[in-house]
Amino acid sequence: MPQIVQFPGPLQVDLVEVAAMPLTPGTVRVATWYSGISAGTELTAYRGTNPYLTSTWDAGRRLFVPGEPSFGYPVQGWGYSEVGQVVEVADDVDTPRVGDVVHGLWGHRSDVVLPATAVAWRVLPPDVDPVLGTFARVGSVALNAVLAADVRLGEQVAVFGQGVIGLLATRFATLSGARVLAVDAQPARLAVGRAFGAVEVVDAAVPGGAGAAVRALTGGGADSAIELSGSDRALHEAVRSVVVEGTVAAAGFYQGGAEHLRLGEEFHHNRVRVVASQISGVPVGLGGRWDQPRLVRTVIGQLTRGAVDAAALVTQVPVEDVASAFDRLDRGDPGVLQVVLRFDAAPGRAR
Repeated sequence: MPQIVQFPGPLQVDLVEVAAMPLTPGTVRVATWYSGISAGTELTAYRGTNPYLTSTWDAGRRLFVPGEPSFGYPVQGWGYSEVGQVVEVADDVDTPRVGDVVHGLWGHRSDVVLPATAVAWRVLPPDVDPVLGTFARVGSVALNAVLAADVRLGEQVAVFGQGVIGLLATRFATLSGARVLAVDAQPARLAVGRAFGAVEVVDAAVPGGAGAAVRALTGGGADSAIELSGSDRALHEAVRSVVVEGTVAAAGFYQGGAEHLRLGEEFHHNRVRVVASQISGVPVGLGGRWDQPRLVRTVIGQLTRGAVDAAALVTQVPVEDVASAFDRLDRGDPGVLQVVLRFDAAPGRAR
């Protein structure tokens, strides 16, 4: 029987059996090999802090409003960083073909039926480590944030948060020609940030604040900052770190209020521009040339060419150990960055 990861309630994770999805015209069946866990978005469902669990999302007005939550526990199907092999295709499908390895967004489940058009352009080259496909989405989030910060050759950029997406943003900003300063509270993550191209690293807990430290190291402030930790305190320090009329790309998933974000201080007096970066859309001004498929193609291109050593971030975990994986992420275990669940169909797993 196919299996799927579900959250029965806050801080609970199960692996349960579900009925197989039927193959219909225009679809393909994919056996999942790997599925990456998002330590940001998914932890909000694991912890019970996601706004969809506490309020209603009014899609027409694009507002969260009081009322019945948009979804409740048990929560199934989370996950958006999957890789698997096509094992069956409908009679009317020419591509992808049986045996192709594809990446996409179908959740932590062992078996899925998808429209062929959804994965036909997501086939991985046969000589590429398939685990790299799990970075297509998180890499797109990182690249979108770099684009939102308007990073340019020769500029100085502070990246707050050196989790997986922050590390990828550090690398992409470096590849864009920026002088990157990495900010985090964990020395191990700062070390990886330096390996990914950061020329300076800053302890988030430095006396006087990371913003002031960045200003000192840059000789007056960074041209832009990218905030990816999801902490309102870090967002405030990012605002403090940039030059007059500098840009801060707020790309973290902030939960609750923002008591540490003080808008009457540096934000106001330095006329700082704060822009939201979220993967459902590309930055304003780039919509005519960029879209989500281009983000994905660009990320996969950088990964397959070896410009980003994403495999170094991976900790593989058998899907049966998913509960312990979420517990480690929830505790902020410094020994893990990108947790990738490995399913039974993956190469090398005992059947």
